[in-house]
Amino acid sequence: MKKKILSSHLLLTGLLFFASCSDFLEYQPQGTLSTDNVSTPENAEALVTAAYAGIGNDEMIGPMTSMWVYGSVRSDDAYKGGGGVADVADVNFYEQHNLTQAQQGDGFMHPYTWENFYKAISRANFAIKTISTFSEEQFPLKQIRLGELRFLRGHSHFMMKMLFKKIPFITENLSSDDILKTSNEEFTNDQLWDKIGEDFQFAMDNLPETQAQVGRASKLSAAAYLAKLRLYQAYEQDDLHKVTNINKTRLQQVIDLTQMVISSGKYSLQPDFAENFLDGFDNGPESVFAIQYSINDGTSLGRISTVTGLNYPHGAPQYGCCGFHQPTQNLANAFGTDANGLPKFDTFNSTEIDFKTATVDPRVDHTIGIDGHPYKYNAALPFSNSWVRDPGVYGYFQSMKEQQLADCGCYKKEGPFIGTSKNIDIIRYADVLLFQAEAYIELGQQAAAMPLINQVRERAAKSTNRTKLANGNNPSNYLIKPYTAGNWTQDFARKALQWERRLEFAMESPRFFDLVRWGIAEPTLNAYIAKEKTRRSHLNGAKFTAGRDEYLPIPQKEINFTKGLYKQNPGF
Repeated sequence: MKKKILSSHLLLTGLLFFASCSDFLEYQPQGTLSTDNVSTPENAEALVTAAYAGIGNDEMIGPMTSMWVYGSVRSDDAYKGGGGVADVADVNFYEQHNLTQAQQGDGFMHPYTWENFYKAISRANFAIKTISTFSEEQFPLKQIRLGELRFLRGHSHFMMKMLFKKIPFITENLSSDDILKTSNEEFTNDQLWDKIGEDFQFAMDNLPETQAQVGRASKLSAAAYLAKLRLYQAYEQDDLHKVTNINKTRLQQVIDLTQMVISSGKYSLQPDFAENFLDGFDNGPESVFAIQYSINDGTSLGRISTVTGLNYPHGAPQYGCCGFHQPTQNLANAFGTDANGLPKFDTFNSTEIDFKTATVDPRVDHTIGIDGHPYKYNAALPFSNSWVRDPGVYGYFQSMKEQQLADCGCYKKEGPFIGTSKNIDIIRYADVLLFQAEAYIELGQQAAAMPLINQVRERAAKSTNRTKLANGNNPSNYLIKPYTAGNWTQDFARKALQWERRLEFAMESPRFFDLVRWGIAEPTLNAYIAKEKTRRSHLNGAKFTAGRDEYLPIPQKEINFTKGLYKQNPGF
């Protein structure tokens, strides 16, 4: 699972390699394009295609799309899984929050992620610089394509900032010499958010609300992404990542931007929660922006995603690899509900949930593979504990959202590893609703948040048709109800919002980044570890260190390459 790498990819602006993508990105590779042969608008269009491809050009060891390692395994949602702690041992260090300076070698994933995102930024910058040379008469779509490219660059910089916090901000105006002089501390934390936000604002100002070709960024997807950025920016952090203030101006911007998306009428929740995780529903009404994938597109493998290819049930005969990304007991317990169909905020984790007797949120059977329950909505294929690779270490639960059935036309197996053409959503409409709800709550307007949260819960309550057993019965005792006005204080509403985000996006990877944004990562994760290690002894040495573990270390080879210009994050 190793690959040969270059010392740095910030300078890869002269030569771009193309891969086939889905929808408008279905482009037959023709070799390479360079500054010598992109002088026509037709070839410049291919640069935009390449920039879209760039944000999805990841793999198991350099994630860019699914953040299952960085966002689920580092949180209280998931264990590493697989064949014990020594199996892809690097992921175990992320789970244990044990990344030391000496361990920042090329065997770890985050140096590859750093490289992959800066490759994507390089593609976007090269295309921006090239297309900017054309007049509107030569290239009528100039401003639209520039808006898309600024959106894509904004996405890559946002993801990097969410992961590493201190990053170099690289634009098309920088020469190779300028790039080598660009520090990862050039801007303050707040200034860097604003610089990234400028790209999304430009996209909003120059893109139409609807694009003729699905998968392209639009004015509304840019507004949703800018809302996400402003929400992260609202939680102001000091140099040791402690949240010191929640900026009310930023929260109001979140409300205004999300309202633009909501009031447009262009998006809605999928009628069934399952449809977000099934082939055939890509680019549906809930998908605000997604990484596009394809299969059977004329290339040998298709443009499939392999980033979650380790995460299928190991013992299932139709898969055979590799049992990673297993839900925690803590997460399973969090799906339990009380007699009123509401979460058990304070007592959910006191005992291990019994799915034969407990009342539960229906989303549990969309998220967790449980013995005897339908696997991936196939009543004829119940999940079996025998499929779990190492239950003695990681228990019997298995992740399900990112997986597809082996008979799906979207599925391809290459050797032991698995890929699919299912898109990976970056922002769903459920995100937009909950972004707005969160902003209302933190502004003290929690009454306005309740109907937004309840929309998501009511959809969950209706999403039980695909999870039924072969006899037509529900596999679990479903009980989920909307919140009511009683006791809807700001504190209670905040708990409800945070709980809703966890259950709605469980195993999709936002969990860790939410905890960091809210400023509660250390108490939440250390409380989780203290209890969970009594159930799973592999966590005996785990500990989250505040002021260090909120972000990944800057890859040491990047610090070396810049001769110390890049500064390491605190604690590493």
